[in-house]
Amino acid sequence: MNTFLFILAIYLILINLISVIVTIYDKHCAVKRRWRVKESTLLILSVSGGSVGMYITMLLIRHKTRHLKFMLGIPIILILQLVIAFTIWRYLYV
Repeated sequence: MNTFLFILAIYLILINLISVIVTIYDKHCAVKRRWRVKESTLLILSVSGGSVGMYITMLLIRHKTRHLKFMLGIPIILILQLVIAFTIWRYLYV
């Protein structure tokens, strides 16, 4: 089980790092008026485990903060991920 938790931690670190980089890149493209990252790509990264990194980055660089889809959607995704993680943890360890 320790190996699984280690792999999960590495995955979450990497997906959050990717989410941060892609969010910053999208902001850069928005400022430069270039082709942007699809909103669906940003949401998929969030659902894939990058919701924490993406949400913090969005707030820090003020990107997508006027979009209700992101300002409500990302925190909802994060809450659902935490509920699922807690449920799995409780099932396995309690």
